[in-house]
Amino acid sequence: MTDETFLDQVADRLAALPAVHAVALGGSRAQRTHTPDSDWDLALYYRGGFDPAELRAVGWEGEVSEIGGWGGGVFNGGAWLTIDGRHVDVHYRDLDAVEHELAEARQGRFHVEPLLFHLAGVPSYLLAAELGDNQVLRGTLPRPAYPEPLRAAAPPFWRERAALTLAYAGGSYARHGQATEVAGALATAAMQTAHAVLAARGEWVTNEKRLLRRAGLRDLDTITAGLRPEPETLTRAIAEAERAFGAAR
Repeated sequence: MTDETFLDQVADRLAALPAVHAVALGGSRAQRTHTPDSDWDLALYYRGGFDPAELRAVGWEGEVSEIGGWGGGVFNGGAWLTIDGRHVDVHYRDLDAVEHELAEARQGRFHVEPLLFHLAGVPSYLLAAELGDNQVLRGTLPRPAYPEPLRAAAPPFWRERAALTLAYAGGSYARHGQATEVAGALATAAMQTAHAVLAARGEWVTNEKRLLRRAGLRDLDTITAGLRPEPETLTRAIAEAERAFGAAR
């Protein structure tokens, strides 16, 4: 089965589920940066009482969570499936929540939630970012431009977080030679800074996988590669990162 036929059939099946109003393709495949073995990321947008049992009943191999099964909030559940030998991630998207967060983003308001596999967490405007970047397969969804109030509010928020993360690492970890903790802080602060850089440009962010490259912060690898469990080395690494982050635009 070709990729085109596969995607068409899966989109049809998801769109037919009760309460589903739209289906969209996201991730690297929507942005055409994928490789042949990339997963397929699909979002089903529902209104009202979507029941994950309806998705289970389709019979695809894999795990289907309940609503809220991935922690609630921005990521309120989904499924990891294997369909025709392809790995497919399905994300639940409540249209009421999506519309609320889009309205908040247009006012420059957002919050950040912890989420597995995301070092800096995920901003609530992720739901708007998906609308801006994803490819709608079935139904109708808005395609918002990056709001100017968000461009103004998000960069200082993220940069302050990065500065606090590094300051804490210097005071609590570096002086004791705790290289692992410093490495974690550098990675987290780099992601926070990258969020700031992309927000200032008015570019949507939907995950962290290519975030450092997009923000021009990939050289942090050189800094982290030189870490040693020595206070002087770790303090110097933090200072180098602060300079790199300050220059990032």
